[in-house]
Amino acid sequence: MIKVVSRGIGALTIGVDIGGTKVAAGVVDERGTILATTHRDTPADDVRQIEDAIAAVVAELTSSYDVKAVGVGAAGFIDAQRSTVMFAPNLAWRDEPLQASLQRRLGLVVVVENDANAAAWAEVRFGAGRGSEHVVALTVGTGIGGGIVINGQLVRGQFGAAAEIGHVVVVPDGRLCGCGLRGCWEQYASGRALVREAHELVGCASTGELWRLARGRPEHITGQMITQAAVAGDATALQCFDVVGAWLGRGLAGLAAVLDPGVFVIGGGVSAAGEMLRAPASAAFAASLTGHGHRPLAELRIAELGPAAGLVGAADLARIPL
Repeated sequence: MIKVVSRGIGALTIGVDIGGTKVAAGVVDERGTILATTHRDTPADDVRQIEDAIAAVVAELTSSYDVKAVGVGAAGFIDAQRSTVMFAPNLAWRDEPLQASLQRRLGLVVVVENDANAAAWAEVRFGAGRGSEHVVALTVGTGIGGGIVINGQLVRGQFGAAAEIGHVVVVPDGRLCGCGLRGCWEQYASGRALVREAHELVGCASTGELWRLARGRPEHITGQMITQAAVAGDATALQCFDVVGAWLGRGLAGLAAVLDPGVFVIGGGVSAAGEMLRAPASAAFAASLTGHGHRPLAELRIAELGPAAGLVGAADLARIPL
């Protein structure tokens, strides 16, 4: 059933956010307001069933709203024409011509976009990046996704695979990453890294709120537990955020050396920790930035749109070819 959220005006588009467990979709107006949402489970291992799920949510929403286009956001490499999913690590797509297939089924203009790019665009247009034309947005969750906006334009690169910033190598021959390389940034500054740090530290401490939440079983610790314990003042949980935040800040300094943005927007599940993550990241960023003390510092802001960012951004990007 369609969930009606609010009423708005302007040309309407649909944003579809494809995750590992569900396909979420919403009707979005020109101001970034979500008018209605719906979702389906994601059959991640079946190409045709994923497409069926997308078609189903779009059909449900268009039964009540007159929309002009559909934007689809997916985790993976999308070609520069925003039409083909070249590779999606957590889904069955390999060189999948998704745009053409969906346009035939839906009879609407369809644009396919990387989900982190879509989330970044939403934050620049409607969220924490408003007011700046030079923004790097990070989605810090299980790994690190990214989106880059320079001079008000989304940077996709020659082949459409730009901004895979989580896979910049920061530790040569370091921890093995799911991409096949070693030492990628997301192995040290992500939700997975936060939990790994907690496993090591709690095993040594054997006391405190985090230990209590995990019932003495470090292997049961989750990111939510770490955040909850840190809010309660648990020293071990706060140390986890200090370590991961420092890695995050050092990586941001490297990105600033190349891109020189005015704003970094930090989103994703780990960003729910707010200042507990932002403060150590900001300190490490300032200390690690080349020429620090003699150049302006980019602002580090926590994302504002939450889980809806990918959906809103995909819908807004679908307007560009209109």
